[in-house]
Amino acid sequence: MIRLEFNGKPFDPKTFTDTIMQSLMQQAADNVRDRIGAIRDPDTGEFPTIVVHANALNDIQCTVEGSPKLLALVKERLNLESDSTSDNSEQAVMATPKVFLSYGGEDAAAATAIAKQLMAKGIDTWFAVWDLTSGDSLRQKIDEGVGNCTHFVALLTPRSKTKPWVNIELDSGLSRKAAGRAKMIVLRYELSAADLPPTLSGLVSPEVFGPDFDVSALINDIHGITRKPQLGPSPHAALVKRNQSTGYSLAANLIARLFVETTTSAESVNPQISREDLLEKTGLNDHDAIDALYELRNFIVTDQWDGVARPKHELYAEFDQYWMPWNPADDAMRLAADLFNDSTFPTEPGEVAAGYAWTARRLNPAISYLLSRDVLQSLYTLCSGPWIVASLYKNDDTLRRFVKSRT
Repeated sequence: MIRLEFNGKPFDPKTFTDTIMQSLMQQAADNVRDRIGAIRDPDTGEFPTIVVHANALNDIQCTVEGSPKLLALVKERLNLESDSTSDNSEQAVMATPKVFLSYGGEDAAAATAIAKQLMAKGIDTWFAVWDLTSGDSLRQKIDEGVGNCTHFVALLTPRSKTKPWVNIELDSGLSRKAAGRAKMIVLRYELSAADLPPTLSGLVSPEVFGPDFDVSALINDIHGITRKPQLGPSPHAALVKRNQSTGYSLAANLIARLFVETTTSAESVNPQISREDLLEKTGLNDHDAIDALYELRNFIVTDQWDGVARPKHELYAEFDQYWMPWNPADDAMRLAADLFNDSTFPTEPGEVAAGYAWTARRLNPAISYLLSRDVLQSLYTLCSGPWIVASLYKNDDTLRRFVKSRT
């Protein structure tokens, strides 16, 4: 009889495959760290810190931390494009809206009042009274005005709607509207909506009244100022503020905060939350929860959505800073500095926590923060709880670079 063994145990194809995949992902993560970790700021001596999340061979994500100068050097060495969505990128300047105002000669007083209001509110208005000068080609100047406009505004009255020249301009405006190059707006003065020409009857046509001819609503529309009332708070505002700068969606924040405020030790799989409880406690629907869990796949394991959500200890290192009275990054820096500077510093998590007067709930995220940056090595035992490691096993070279880069 042939008996196959793998790692001293009876051969199991699934275990064998999982082990090979884990090994390949670890090799890929190590290659990323080796390639980027050797880049150094020649002036300050700073090395980058690399965080790698490897969920699968086709889902390996890398975050590089360091000063702006060092990050720029990393991009240069790796031939990466600059992030066009950076907060430092220049904002595009909004173009000035341009109006072509069409009207009949008998309505010149009303048209003048309207044109002056538009100009006073930042809307460049083509108006025959001041855009046509002696010797100009009437047709050429009108073509230029219509061709450059973003909004074609026609002041229609019982007098102007029958004027041949106004109708020629309307034809040009409709053609530009059909081509998607301008918005067509009809202002009615002393004219009912029922009396509009058939080609214009399908447009929203606001009415103006003398003697003031107030067009403030038109001005807001042209500038894109909404009439909607201010948006009120969402039902989850008491749980998660929309302006919380986590970099994740509101749904992801709700789920992350649920774990942060529920865990007792910040260990992996603590707590395990069922689908029903997660939906009930966050108020999310099934589809939003699925999307949020995918967004959080580096921090939460969901083998099957109809089962339970199990957090990784990295979740608390990432999100504690937003909803707990400590920041794991600051705690990790303190812990790393003490490990580096004090040769007698304890390596047993219980002793470290006692010295800091911290609970496991606070120390574990700091340890997790250092683990993900390769500053500590993992050394687990089956009975290490409530700690995520049995001892603080240092990676001396990475620890030295980490501390020096931050001091």
